[in-house]
Amino acid sequence: MAKKSQRIKTIVDLKAAQEKEQLETLGEAQRKLAGMQAQVDNLKKYRQDYQDKFNRLGNAGANVGQLLEFRSFMDKLDTAIAGQEHALNQSKADLAIKRKIWETMHQRTQSLQKVYDSAVAVELKLESKREQSEQDERASRLGRNSSGNRDNAL
Repeated sequence: MAKKSQRIKTIVDLKAAQEKEQLETLGEAQRKLAGMQAQVDNLKKYRQDYQDKFNRLGNAGANVGQLLEFRSFMDKLDTAIAGQEHALNQSKADLAIKRKIWETMHQRTQSLQKVYDSAVAVELKLESKREQSEQDERASRLGRNSSGNRDNAL
């Protein structure tokens, strides 16, 4: 039968592997969020550039058709930005959930690691006591044998 520490170590290893998988999932979610944030930022910058162009065109005296076309395109940009921001917010919420899951798994793994370390310490202490007891018993036997040999020599 395996020692208690060996059985616990198996569980610790399994939990550590699960924690690692969850950490990789968390990293992927963070990369996805960063990409989505960059998309939103780019869309907002593009919209601002387009707004500046629209303002210059309006100040220069553009015809109504051009202004309506610009306004229509800006409305589409606003809709796209709103959609991307909504997706970004969902991604942030998803990331928070994944982070919480990983933190919980990490804490469990750390707790199990402490239980394992404690079990190893107890086993080492017991092994040390057993070895000391065996050495004391051998020394006692040697002492009895040498005193018996001395009595025979006299």
